Order: sequence, then C-alpha cells, then structure tokens
Amino acid sequence: MSTGSRILLDSAQLELTLRRLCHQLIENHDDFSETCIIGVQSRGVFFSNQLMNELQKIRPGHRARYGKLDTTFYRDDFREKGSPPEPARTDIDFSVEGKKVVLVDDVLYTGRTIRAAMDALLDYGRPERIELLILIDRRFSRHLPIQPDYTGRKVDVILSERVKVEWDENGCGQVWIYSQNEKKA
Repeated sequence: MSTGSRILLDSAQLELTLRRLCHQLIENHDDFSETCIIGVQSRGVFFSNQLMNELQKIRPGHRARYGKLDTTFYRDDFREKGSPPEPARTDIDFSVEGKKVVLVDDVLYTGRTIRAAMDALLDYGRPERIELLILIDRRFSRHLPIQPDYTGRKVDVILSERVKVEWDENGCGQVWIYSQNEKKA
C-alpha cells in the first residue's frame, strides 16, 4: 500500500478479533449441531476459512456444517459490469432447511452482496434464522437495511476510501484503509 494508506487492524489485532468473534458464536450456538456457517464468495470465504480454523482450535469437534456461497447471478448489478462475470463455485452439500445459518463476509458496505446471498441461500432450503457475521462494518453507507449480528470492527470512512482485507498463505492478515485513487497492491 502507498503512503496514503493506513492499517486498520494489524495481524495481532486481526487474530484477537477473530478469536472474539468465535467466542461469540460459541456462546450463541453451543455445539453448532443446528448451525451452518456459510462464507460468501469470494472474499468472505477467506475470512470464513480462518473463522472455521479458529473455531476448531477453540472447540475441537464442533459440528458446524460449512459451505461457500456464490452470489454472482443473484446480484442486482451483474449485468452492468460489461462482459459476463466468471462465477465462483458454490459448495454447499447440505440442506439449510430449519437450520440457523451464519453468513460470513469480510466487509459490509452497501448491503447488496448480503441481499444477494440471502436470495441464493434459499435455493438450499428455508433456514430457521439467518445471522450475519462481518469482519469490518462500513457504517453509514448502506443502500439496504442490513445490519450485522456479529461485527469485528466498525469503521467510518469517506466514500472515496476503500477497505481491503489481506490474508497470506499462513492465515495471517491485515486490514487496510486506502484512497480509491490509489492503486491496490
């Protein structure tokens, strides 16, 4: 990142935040026997993978079902992007019928991705309840009335700023805020 960028969460803070979110999930879902955790493609999957790894460390043998959900064709803007988008892969090999579902994404901005995820999720059954777990909540920028149940960090940024979550191959990460005019690393 360039000089105008700043770190919102360094790797130690991100690890602590991840652990706190896992403990909140454990408090609310106990053994996870009736809970499914679904990562929203694509960036939410990186975060949900880390979340599942941390849950396994804290509570070995938890029974949460885990899946990955592609929202490409459920988005209200996919036709506006020019050429057809390359869809990610949905990997849900279970029904969510009557289950508690925790949707996981890295950054909540306008709410459109989460709306698309809820639409896509209904193809796999009707959940008893849907909860939303977000690493970074960009408040005051919603286009839809969607709010997280679990939040790693709330941040107020101006419209020209972006939030980027980076993960390395070892599962360590950082969260950056940078200007929209800067080139992404």
